[in-house]
Amino acid sequence: MDGSAAVVLLSGGLDSATVLAIAREQGFDCHALSVDYGQRHAAELEAARRVARAGGAREHRVMGVDLAGIGGSALTDSRLAVPETPTTGIPITYVPARNTIMLSLALAWAEVLGARDVFIGVNVLDSSGYPDCRPEFIAAFGALAALATRAGVEGSPCRVHTPLITLSKAEIIREGTRLGVDYSQTVSCYQADAQGRACGRCDACRLRRAGFAAAGLPDPTRYQRP
Repeated sequence: MDGSAAVVLLSGGLDSATVLAIAREQGFDCHALSVDYGQRHAAELEAARRVARAGGAREHRVMGVDLAGIGGSALTDSRLAVPETPTTGIPITYVPARNTIMLSLALAWAEVLGARDVFIGVNVLDSSGYPDCRPEFIAAFGALAALATRAGVEGSPCRVHTPLITLSKAEIIREGTRLGVDYSQTVSCYQADAQGRACGRCDACRLRRAGFAAAGLPDPTRYQRP
């Protein structure tokens, strides 16, 4: 890789921090993009700033989209409770069309940068059943990108990279640890407090905690209570 530009979607969580490190190892000149969509766990945006600095991103932008104005998710509507026990089906923490919107923003910025590569940290195994974390969604978005952009029409469509899509949380953590990711800088909790401390009870916290245990590594997460 010759230092080509890439856009990396960076939430501030464990997965996206790992993806940034992977893209950097592959030699990409990374432009990190975070989205302030009205999420209740806004502490992740400050985590994204920390991760972008530590991870060597050339640039980090935070773009605003008012998904809270639409609602329909416990992550954007404070009237809906974040589940603290396992659920079945697609959970109430699913944010309608979130990854479609975020990938569209990343695709637009990639066109402006002349970049042909976009990275996103979706994962089908630990996705909590979200439909926009599946390989078939990513393939469909790639086809859309080839049809809907000037770069695609001119024969240089943007590629969507999902290096974590088939990995377990433990495998992701081991890979990030190999690459030197400082997971204490990240925030994964759906209801983290203003200091970025995790609740330890939501689905994201359970997956994260179990991942560190399965990886045989200490969990550096700061919790609101033991």
